Amino acid sequence: MTSDALPGSALSTSHDLGAHVRKFNRASVLVVGDAMLDRYVYGEVTRVSPEAPVPILTVTREIAMPGGAGNVVRNLIALDGAAAFVSVVGDDQAGSELTGLVGGQERVEPWLLVHGGRTTTLKTRYIAQGQHLMRADREETRLLPEKLTERLIRIATDAMAATSVTVLSDYRKGVLSPDVAGALIANAKKLGRKIIVDPKGRDYSLYRGADVITPNRKELQEATLMPTGTDAEVVAAAHALIERHEFGAVLATRAEDGMSLVTRDEAYHFPAEAKEVYDVSGAGDTVVATLATALAVEVPLPEAARLANIAGGIVVGKVGTAVARPADLLTAISPVTGTLAKVVTPATAAEAAERWRLRGYKVGFTNGCFDLLHPGHVHLLEQCRAMCDRLIVGINSDASVKRLKGPTRPAQTEAARAAVLASLASVDLVCLFEEDTPIELIKQIKPDLLIKGADYTRATVVGADLVESWGGSVALAELLPGHSTTATLARLRG
Repeated sequence: MTSDALPGSALSTSHDLGAHVRKFNRASVLVVGDAMLDRYVYGEVTRVSPEAPVPILTVTREIAMPGGAGNVVRNLIALDGAAAFVSVVGDDQAGSELTGLVGGQERVEPWLLVHGGRTTTLKTRYIAQGQHLMRADREETRLLPEKLTERLIRIATDAMAATSVTVLSDYRKGVLSPDVAGALIANAKKLGRKIIVDPKGRDYSLYRGADVITPNRKELQEATLMPTGTDAEVVAAAHALIERHEFGAVLATRAEDGMSLVTRDEAYHFPAEAKEVYDVSGAGDTVVATLATALAVEVPLPEAARLANIAGGIVVGKVGTAVARPADLLTAISPVTGTLAKVVTPATAAEAAERWRLRGYKVGFTNGCFDLLHPGHVHLLEQCRAMCDRLIVGINSDASVKRLKGPTRPAQTEAARAAVLASLASVDLVCLFEEDTPIELIKQIKPDLLIKGADYTRATVVGADLVESWGGSVALAELLPGHSTTATLARLRG
């Protein structure tokens, strides 16, 4: 059977898919594979070096995050799942930094074994004005020594017994040798655990017996030496792998053509979900993590693949090695339209701000309670928007307003206040914060411009020092006299 876009009863409704996503916090997944450290160096290029015809990058900030198999773990946590992570790092600075990043994540049980004298894989990307200038890699790909291999297999097998699904994330950096991959797949069969492989190279006999294998189109073509341009060719190549290596299924990612899930008896073709492709970095890790998370909570394979396809479409529209979160999936499954689409989580606001900055837009931020929106608020927000290209507004939650204004406030709920703000053309995004001040939200969004009313001074604006520390600025907008929420409520009560 072959299904295009899986109509009818072949898959659940959007409501059912949403129910699957809401179960993701019950998932527990083991990831075994090559850990890497991804470093992003951002800056500006305004001149060429007099020493050689190369651009000079003035560095403004650096970000480090887990890469390779570590990015699969990062995606699992973003999806509200729990993860055990077994890998190997070197006894170097990159290994220490990677261990700290992984160990600092909640719901992760890390087993990063140290191989003395080994170089931890480090990929450094240099980016200016949204464009990659270059990438510099440090890595070592030799296989692990025998004793370390035996220890890794033993630890991974113990972790496998405590989790529901295992992912082998192979980047060919030496962790998943034929002995390791073969032993873990055999042990998964004995324990009754599903095992998913994100493969590398052309010899897929290393992964014989895996439940699902997830090559991209090019990898599928290289592993089979068969064409993979059309739906029928992808199905034929996938069947060849299934017969040759006893795989349960092949989930092939096909870039602009979406994804194809092929089992012995069925084939499903999912159209591409991305509305806009901004960065494909790490999309494969997101697909694997979403598939594993869904299977761990017993979502049927075709529906798990559909969710993985949706998640892949989400992250290619984000910046860098991004992640998909349950809220992202739920929005993609049942899109929020109109003004309410502008009311987002802090994480979503931060990603949007980063995307805008890389396109050269100036991102502004202001905040307040905005209880009973009046002309003074509108005047303030219009000024804020005139000072920047994109404006994000933080609003205090109901609990926060009550602490600041007293037990009778707010007059309107946080949902009502957010909806009214989102309806304004001057506002691009609205974001709630629970604290008494927006300092944590400012840290996440990293605005280029922080704006408050003229009743503040530079010294009393929360977050001013922080924004200026990364090169941003602070502005004070004039107030429209004669308008006050407190006075309005007093008149109403009178």
